[in-house]
Amino acid sequence: MSVSVVIADDQEMVRMGFRLILEGQDDISVVGEASDGVEAVEAVDRLRPDVCLMDIRMPRLDGLEATRRLRQAQRAATDGTTDGTKIVILTTFDMDEYVYGAIRAGASGFVVKNSGPRLLIEAVHAAVSGDALISPSVTVRLLQHLSRPSRAETAAAAARRLTPQELKVVSLVARGHTNSEIAGRLTLSLSTIKSHLSRVQDKLPARNRVEIAAWAWEHGVVG
Repeated sequence: MSVSVVIADDQEMVRMGFRLILEGQDDISVVGEASDGVEAVEAVDRLRPDVCLMDIRMPRLDGLEATRRLRQAQRAATDGTTDGTKIVILTTFDMDEYVYGAIRAGASGFVVKNSGPRLLIEAVHAAVSGDALISPSVTVRLLQHLSRPSRAETAAAAARRLTPQELKVVSLVARGHTNSEIAGRLTLSLSTIKSHLSRVQDKLPARNRVEIAAWAWEHGVVG
């Protein structure tokens, strides 16, 4: 099945470039575009795409608030779950604080605009599969820069919430490894890794692996 995508960015050239990259894939279809946050919310509500690539700095309504509104609407419509459109944030390294806010608003992942076609395509596929893209070149740098150990909960206290095996999985997630890479490093099956992550999400709680990574950096689980 083709993955449907809406591109939200206030720069027409950026939207055009992303469209060319994505539509060069047999299994991805760009179904709409938006030049600001208001249009993005309307486009997602109208078109119900699988993924929305959301820029942060846009007129009328920024990507952070647009993401928050969409996720709140999805939770309200699905009795608390968020199985609707996955939101992948488009960013640059000089906007770290906005990216962190986007994660907290409910984004499924994020990609740096100049990271190239391969990463963009991978981010779309990862979002659809529920395995949000956590790239070492993106996530670790951003979260390590932003996060500070929580005053309310030390690393030791945070660690007690998870089993030793779960902590290993969480640490590798926070360092940007995929499920397959984690399975290989820990000599476990892919299904076991997914089961660990599911239990971790329930315990923390965290809505996705991006929030798991954020939690790990915040609470000093990752050195």
